[in-house]
Amino acid sequence: MTGAATYPPEAHVPVLRLGRVLLVTLQGDLYDSTAEQLRQDIGRTVSDSAIDGVVIDLSGVEIVDSFMGRVLSDVAAMTRLLAAQTVVAGMRPAVAITLVELGLTLPGLRTALNTEEALRLLGAEVSALPRDGRARRESP
Repeated sequence: MTGAATYPPEAHVPVLRLGRVLLVTLQGDLYDSTAEQLRQDIGRTVSDSAIDGVVIDLSGVEIVDSFMGRVLSDVAAMTRLLAAQTVVAGMRPAVAITLVELGLTLPGLRTALNTEEALRLLGAEVSALPRDGRARRESP
C-alpha cells in the first residue's frame, strides 16, 4: 500500500447527512469488522431517517477484496429495499478491475466519476444542501 490510512478494527467510518443523502467517504483499508459496522450504520440511518440516497466515495481506496465487494453489494440491496438508492463515486480503475476479476457485478449499484456527479444522479441539488457549509454527522 502506498501510504493509505487503515481504519483500526474498532473504528467507525463517518456517515454524514447532506439533506436527504448520506455521504460516506472511505480512505484506505477497512477491517472486516469496520466494514460490517459501516453496513449496519448505513442501514440504521436510512431506516430511521428520510433518506433518498447514499453516496459511497471510494476515491481514497486503492484496493478491494471480495468481502468489501459484498459489503457494497449488500448496502445497495439494503438501501433499495428501504426506498433509497446507492451510488459509488470515485472508483479507481484498479478497484473496478479487481471487482470484475472477483466476479462481483454489484447489481443495483450505480457509479459516478466523483461525488458531485453522484449527488446529481440522486437528484440532490448542491444548492439544496445546508448553506452553512457544514454537514450533520449521523451518530452510529
